[in-house]
Amino acid sequence: MQTREVVRYGSAPSQFAEMWDPEGGRPVRGLAVTVHGGWWRDRHDLHLMDALAADLAGRGWCVANIEYRRTGHDGGGWPQTLTDVLGAVAAARTARPHLGGLPSVAVGHSAGGQLALLAAGAGAVGGAVALAPITDLARCAAEGLGEGATPLFVGAPYESDPAAYRDASPLHRLPLGRPHLVVHGDADVRVPVAHSRAYVEAAAAAGDPVAYAEHPGADHFQVIDPAHASWATAVAWLEDRAAG
Repeated sequence: MQTREVVRYGSAPSQFAEMWDPEGGRPVRGLAVTVHGGWWRDRHDLHLMDALAADLAGRGWCVANIEYRRTGHDGGGWPQTLTDVLGAVAAARTARPHLGGLPSVAVGHSAGGQLALLAAGAGAVGGAVALAPITDLARCAAEGLGEGATPLFVGAPYESDPAAYRDASPLHRLPLGRPHLVVHGDADVRVPVAHSRAYVEAAAAAGDPVAYAEHPGADHFQVIDPAHASWATAVAWLEDRAAG
């Protein structure tokens, strides 16, 4: 079983990461930061990503599975939650200084995909894998996705603060300037696949090194199942990152 050391990056209860280190003295491939989803709400936590963290550690990655402040818990919201993700990445790097020259990537699902893409755009990591990501907060609010989660996260309806919605949307931060992969299932009803199609088209037009994999019949949660074919797509992309 992989080692899971808790690394804290702040005083709030949710400001910590669990470090999964590869076993057996095998060469470390790099740092993978896993970022869970759940529409930024406190009813979900980092354990949503345990299976992927274990799989990545088994493949030689040092994994920081991070927790962050969420809406309804510890004062999360925009931009505090992104600040937490960036703080968690910095703390993981401090805890594992030997990873400094190795590749780094954020792997995020749903709202975690939004945060992973923004972390890559901020230069905290060298790339990102976004699994069924939230990319356009105004569109999410307009379509009523997430049972009203987006205005709670931003702290205002779109009409009151459109600039915050744009600032929190990877779609409006393009180009990110980092390689990234977007993976989405066409049976997703939580974050419709049309969102990722539009994002990838815009990212490519902006000159970003973006790759896209759409999986027929996959729903919102199958993309975080390491036994599903969609994860094999992500693993292949990560192998290229580690080799490059």
